[in-house]
Amino acid sequence: MEKVDPLASDLRTVDPLALDRQVCFALAAASRSVIALYRPVLEPLGLTHPQYLVMLALWESSPRSAGEISDALLLEPATLSPLLKRLESAGLLTRTRRVTDERTLSVELTPAGRALRDRAEEVPGRIVETLGMDVAHLEGIRDSLTELIGAATIARNVPRATSAARVTVKSARTP
Repeated sequence: MEKVDPLASDLRTVDPLALDRQVCFALAAASRSVIALYRPVLEPLGLTHPQYLVMLALWESSPRSAGEISDALLLEPATLSPLLKRLESAGLLTRTRRVTDERTLSVELTPAGRALRDRAEEVPGRIVETLGMDVAHLEGIRDSLTELIGAATIARNVPRATSAARVTVKSARTP
């Protein structure tokens, strides 16, 4: 009598294209849902979520080059540029060419931009409260997402043949 592995038969009946099995769908839905929670919290600060991310980068370190901000936020320079322009119009930062290298755009917080940090300190706590989830659990999710971002960044920079070979080797090892 042939022994049937119940796990193997379950894997054959699972649709690999089912929406609820897709990492991309879960990430996109979670992103939209969580960012929507930020809107009413950031509105009194006069910030959109992307502008908030720029400000977070500058509150960590100012002045910074536009390229450094772009790298920190994983944004294309063409996406960052209008954000910086709007924040400058709002009086929260200045953009100037570096004297030592005119190709480099230096971005620096204004006194109003630095002062906004005090009001923004309530944002993370309000989001945690709104989500109603344990901080340690949210930190674990953040850490997993950071790992996923790193893996995706590496995969994007690996030539296709190498990436396919890596998946084949890993699949062969997976029981």
